[in-house]
Amino acid sequence: MKSERQARILELITKFEIETQDDMMNRLREEGFAVTQATVSRDLRELQLTKSLTARGTYRYSVSASKNHIRNNAKLSSAMADSITGVEYSLNNVVIKTYPGMAQAVASGIDAMNMHDILGSVAGDDTIIIITKNTESSEQIRSRILEIMKSF
Repeated sequence: MKSERQARILELITKFEIETQDDMMNRLREEGFAVTQATVSRDLRELQLTKSLTARGTYRYSVSASKNHIRNNAKLSSAMADSITGVEYSLNNVVIKTYPGMAQAVASGIDAMNMHDILGSVAGDDTIIIITKNTESSEQIRSRILEIMKSF
């Protein structure tokens, strides 16, 4: 449940400008999660989310800009790994299957890994397609994602 909630938090911050813990708590409650302010605070801290300035001059929660954020954050990797149900590749494409509603959160986590061989990715509800530079890149990315999944 915790990893699902944290994955949903990552998805919510990519979709909405969430400015406060109360905003996050309300969004999570709308999604069916029974959370307290203490739970939200702990999740935000474990995910190492930061606040960044928006174009409107307000602050919102966002994923750290650190290039090694995913590798250095076991909780985020765990949330990502728990959401993935399958990973396959063909030529220069990697297809990741997730539980319903989790694809965008997982895609956000993968994007934060800053893998140079990824040209782009698209996430739907339960599927992510990643376009890579070549077949070798697809194999490596698939292997790396499977390693993350096995370590949790």
